[in-house]
Amino acid sequence: MFLKRLQLGLIHVAVAMTLLPINSTLNRVMINELALSAGLVGLLASLPYLFSPLQVAIGSFSDRNPIFGRRRSPYILLGLVLCTLGVVVAPQVAFLMADQPGLGLLAAALAFGAWGMGYNLATVSYFSLATELSGEQARSRTIATMFIMMIVSIIFTSYGLSRLLDPYSPQVLQSAFWMVAAVALGLGLLGLLGLEPRHDGASSPASENYTLRQMTQTLAGNPQVRRFFIYLILLFVAILGQDILLEPYAANAFGLTVDQTTRINTYWGTFFLISMALGAALEKRVNKLTQARLGAWLGMLSFALIIISGLVISAGMFYGGVVLLGVATGFSTVSNLSLMLDMTAPGQIGLYIGAWGMANAFARLCGNVLAGVGRDLGHFITGNPAAGYMAVFSVELVLLAVSLYLLGRIDVGVFRHRNADGMTALERAALAGDAG
Repeated sequence: MFLKRLQLGLIHVAVAMTLLPINSTLNRVMINELALSAGLVGLLASLPYLFSPLQVAIGSFSDRNPIFGRRRSPYILLGLVLCTLGVVVAPQVAFLMADQPGLGLLAAALAFGAWGMGYNLATVSYFSLATELSGEQARSRTIATMFIMMIVSIIFTSYGLSRLLDPYSPQVLQSAFWMVAAVALGLGLLGLLGLEPRHDGASSPASENYTLRQMTQTLAGNPQVRRFFIYLILLFVAILGQDILLEPYAANAFGLTVDQTTRINTYWGTFFLISMALGAALEKRVNKLTQARLGAWLGMLSFALIIISGLVISAGMFYGGVVLLGVATGFSTVSNLSLMLDMTAPGQIGLYIGAWGMANAFARLCGNVLAGVGRDLGHFITGNPAAGYMAVFSVELVLLAVSLYLLGRIDVGVFRHRNADGMTALERAALAGDAG
């Protein structure tokens, strides 16, 4: 099973590698170098999350329609191909939008749409395959392995991509994206090789995909659960909504080059992984609610540092804010998932994980679009691009403060206080990270 876990991890790494160039490098180029609307960039970068409700239908369809005797591998392969094609054509589409807005927008809708659809097609299929190959007992360990491999790959891909982009030029950008796509496709194919056994078609594995209606009813039926998920969405919008803005903000405020801003994900990913592991290790010593509050306070401090760094023009302070943001995200992930699973009744863990994923995807979609639109509005009103970024970061800081207030109104005493199905804190956090 160890080898199969590594192969599943390679597939997860491959798909994650296709997200990084678009969300960390191309968004900076489109907003800063090409002066495209940040709101438009936010919408394009959010297409994987906009399409995420389709995962239920994709999982159900692949259950019933195996291809060449395999229910998952062909859909994973198709999704991976769409993702890598999206990465290859995305820079060309971005430059086309700058030169010919009408034609470029149509091409962008097709290219980024294919990328977003490929992401959802691949992810729901390889998580289903992970469950089928591992079984219920070993599923959390498998997904934890996949998750850690993915975070480590983000760190190294971010660093490697930054080296490829030094010095930056449009031609170098396209070559670097080609290389990332080729490596991602190669790793994905290696992961798929001999991974899924043939099925005789006599039976279909039970699907763990829950409908949007089931998840909504779960949230609406319990006031404490409903309040908790409203808190989660505000927290996610605040912490994750900056995703498309950090790189162009660093370019605008500090004059950082494309290769320097691409490395931001290296710092964020490293400290996210460290803090998540630390939060998991401290779970039995430090109250979950305390960790959740710590994550929110650190997030507020990180945004304050990022805002002030632009006012005093201090790149060092900006990087300190990025590091704190990674730490805050790690603590928040571990503690809030533990709190959520304390609420679950036996047999409902999969349903609550699905609801966590729904909240995560919805918050990323809203956060990216609102961040882009907010930056454009701030720039339009003040005439200063940096002011637009700072306005968005200020709103996100306020949202974190509101989420802290909501957390204080949740009656943690009604939670079940148990270790869900014997999973470690790190395994549960990994499961939630992949659900989102």
